[in-house]
Amino acid sequence: MDLRLTGKRAIVTGGSRGIGRAIAHVLAREGCDLVICARNEKALVVTAAEIASATGRKVSATVADTSKAKDIEAMVEGAVRTLGGIDILVNNAAAVGGRGKADTLLDGDESILRSDFDTKVLGYVRTSRAAARHMIEQGWGRIIQISGLATRMAIGVSGGMRNAAVTNLGVVLANELGPHGITVNTIQPGLVETETFRTRIEAMAEQQGIGVDALLERFAQNNAIGRIVTAEEIAEVAAFIASPLSAALTGESISVGGGSPNVYY
Repeated sequence: MDLRLTGKRAIVTGGSRGIGRAIAHVLAREGCDLVICARNEKALVVTAAEIASATGRKVSATVADTSKAKDIEAMVEGAVRTLGGIDILVNNAAAVGGRGKADTLLDGDESILRSDFDTKVLGYVRTSRAAARHMIEQGWGRIIQISGLATRMAIGVSGGMRNAAVTNLGVVLANELGPHGITVNTIQPGLVETETFRTRIEAMAEQQGIGVDALLERFAQNNAIGRIVTAEEIAEVAAFIASPLSAALTGESISVGGGSPNVYY
């Protein structure tokens, strides 16, 4: 299927690894030129070079921290100069959930809440606001937000709140920006096979004294498809949402978790 993405211009935040990297690669494969941003310059530059080499598209790397408004403004304006405009924004930048601290009511570390909301929720607001101004001028755009199935599950205080806030933000932005030809949709991944996920699984397996494959199988049994979803599969969904073919889809939250029976709907 031709997604009609050739020549489109995209920004992917948190694009140096994991889901963000996979989305950037698939968008470039489908014909987009991109700016990817993240905080780790070394990983960002390597990723940009690898995607550009593999796809033949223009892929630029910009170091930016989504918790800092000035970084976002500079990154978006730089992307406009580099690409000639913005058609697609993928909001993906976020810290790994928990980060080794308690995320509960009674013992929770409030620094997680502050960091999660400033980086992910307010970060998505900042990037959306900056990019939407340019999309409005041209009368077309796609904003895709990466949330998580923690929106619909009892996983943690901050883990659920930040993702629920992002999901609601998508509906609000869809209503506000729809008249300008801009759609806004949210993807809710569950467990996803990424470098970070693999590292955490290896650590958990060592702590529990079992094999990595056995632990992966335990997690996979919670999915209807019987396996962990890959980052590339998330990216394929994102590419369709980013395309002109998805014009009738906006304000929606799409679970891409392989069918998780324990999700509360």
